[in-house]
Amino acid sequence: MAKIELKQPIVEEISTTIKDAATVVIVNYSGITVAQDTQLRKQLREAGVVYKVYKNTLMTRAFKGTEFEALTENLEGTNAIAVCKDDATAPARILSNFAKECPALEIKAGVVEGVVYDAKGMAAIASIPSRDELISKFLGSIQSPITNFARVLNQIAEKGGASACEPAPAAEEAAEAPAEEAAATEAE
Repeated sequence: MAKIELKQPIVEEISTTIKDAATVVIVNYSGITVAQDTQLRKQLREAGVVYKVYKNTLMTRAFKGTEFEALTENLEGTNAIAVCKDDATAPARILSNFAKECPALEIKAGVVEGVVYDAKGMAAIASIPSRDELISKFLGSIQSPITNFARVLNQIAEKGGASACEPAPAAEEAAEAPAEEAAATEAE
């Protein structure tokens, strides 16, 4: 069997993995321990991110003709790819947080929703909150005015309802105005 026939299934595996991916990140993993690598893989797996180590030549072949082809210029040294199809910021966020604890891990570049980013760009992507965090912040901002309105209504109900509240000054003046007009017409 020729070497190319042995490598073709791996290239197809990479192609299948990156197909329809929202994000692909290239990472230099040299210098991290086995325990650190295991911990990183666990965090990525829990977030739905595929993290694999492939030969650079095989990744170059798989990236050829795709939106990820620009990443081939970063394929030098020991590299791994982190791929996510659902959450576009998850790989960058997890890898960046892990790199703070383990400086040996280096994010080289990535493609997020079709746009190529260098290491600084991926750091900016990593600072974006997750989808779940954004949804919870949004729901919190919607819920706040409703909660305040409910508190006001509850306070009115505790005081005995709207009838227990004092009439507004404009309502008193409106009630006095017809009485003054009636007195003025009688005086004439």
